[in-house]
Amino acid sequence: MSEIFTKSMARNIYYGGSAFFILLFLALTFDTSIALPKRDHRENITPQVAQGKVVWEVNDCVGCHTLLGEGSYYAPELGNVYKRRGGGAFIKAWIKMMPTNIPGRRKMPQFNLSEEELDALVAFLKWSSEIDTAGWPPNIEG
Repeated sequence: MSEIFTKSMARNIYYGGSAFFILLFLALTFDTSIALPKRDHRENITPQVAQGKVVWEVNDCVGCHTLLGEGSYYAPELGNVYKRRGGGAFIKAWIKMMPTNIPGRRKMPQFNLSEEELDALVAFLKWSSEIDTAGWPPNIEG
């Protein structure tokens, strides 16, 4: 290789690198557009799941909890709570008995949710636990 770096060499590196990364970007975009529909489970959204999402939003659960890594890190991750705690009976009982008033623990407020709202929230959390997150979070406790 010549010890002099010419303008034409720089131009060739620029155009060659640009072409390579544009093709790489297009290939990854195409691969993603093929892979994402296989991971989607929007067809499983029932009216109860939609109502649970409304309960989640109205009570600002994301203000303390994370759902699939999004939200606040004050309270536990809830993306896999349905699997982690064995289903809806535990979740409903836990929400009903809040706050626990255990010294030194963070306290979840009492939202006084109706049975219908609790069932809807459990359905939403169950639906969330079924999302293919490609192994995230890496451990069961979130």
